[in-house]
Amino acid sequence: MRILVQKFGGTSLSTEQARERVIHHIERERNSGYAVVVVVSAMGRKGDPYATDTLLSFVRDNGGALPAREKDLLMACGEMISAAAMCSLLQSRGIPSVALTGGGAGIITDEQFGSARIKSIRTDRLLHELQNGKVVIVTGFQGVTSDGDITTLGRGGSDTSATALGAALQAEIVDIYTDVDGILTADPRIVSEARPLEVVSYAEVGNMARQGAKVIHPRAVEIAQQSRIPVRVRSTFSDEPGTLVTDASAASGGQAVKDKFVTGIAHVTGVTQISVQAIEGRNDMQLQVFQTMAKHHISVDFINVTPSGAVYTVFDEDADHALALLSECGFSPAAVRSCAKISVIGGGMNGQPGVMARIVEALTEQGIMIMQSADSNTTIWVLVQEADMAKALRALHAKFDLHR
Repeated sequence: MRILVQKFGGTSLSTEQARERVIHHIERERNSGYAVVVVVSAMGRKGDPYATDTLLSFVRDNGGALPAREKDLLMACGEMISAAAMCSLLQSRGIPSVALTGGGAGIITDEQFGSARIKSIRTDRLLHELQNGKVVIVTGFQGVTSDGDITTLGRGGSDTSATALGAALQAEIVDIYTDVDGILTADPRIVSEARPLEVVSYAEVGNMARQGAKVIHPRAVEIAQQSRIPVRVRSTFSDEPGTLVTDASAASGGQAVKDKFVTGIAHVTGVTQISVQAIEGRNDMQLQVFQTMAKHHISVDFINVTPSGAVYTVFDEDADHALALLSECGFSPAAVRSCAKISVIGGGMNGQPGVMARIVEALTEQGIMIMQSADSNTTIWVLVQEADMAKALRALHAKFDLHR
């Protein structure tokens, strides 16, 4: 069998018109000779009746004391409703189909409720249904423990379900359907000149996903890369091919995809910069600061440490707690709230002189202050005020000619 996995997110399932487009994509691939596995998310987004965030709001409004195991039972419901609805629609069109939960599809996880990891996938049931000519609809975002308890895979879990099933079934390709035409060079809501990328490497898109791009979850990219399963990121609302994520492309004659000098620009908002100065006579400043953050489960990022102090970022919602804890430790921390982390990403920038100079030039020309910076082989990060973020994104996109 030639197997293809399709994943449809919440916006692809939220309206009758959108669901018609989903059926169109399924029918097209079946007519092309593929045996199709469809992975579905919960319908819609927060506020819609079956969205995962809506279900969580229901818990908060009813005591808010649901244990993690039982919370996973509730959070799995949205995907089950989507799977049942899609099965009914396909059957009504004369397309044989079957709906399976994550556990029914053989996805076995550990017992980390709310953020489970896939341990194995038993494909016997999936292959049996595909061989019988059925479209197999699988609830994304979930699996079961070896004891049969339902688990969920955390944010972006449906993407992870799709690439993990693709790997287990040795699928030819995994299609991730969203509401945008593939992976773009920047957020098109902010940068109007942002354009879709035809082909990117696993490393490039993984970095973009980790730095704020929302089109695919980084864990899903890691699974695809390990199994060398090509992934396409496509729009539900068009027939365009979208962005191919791979190490090798037929379009390049089977040669490895080369990481680009600069592939794209991503951003994260809602960040607070915290500065802590060392106290004379105390040599444990760095240790106490970061042990305190870790003990209280506050995620830290963008870390610069010197003998005289430490500068790092936390999310805005954690800032007050972090500052209070530091004060209790005897420090006098300073904070700059409402910042944005901007990432200039490109696997080909390693060893290329002048990249940071162009970043500084672009931002200086716009009068934007760089509050902090850091770099790796594939990414340069800068911290700016959130009020300057949109202007900074547009300036950097233009400076690196990403519109071409």
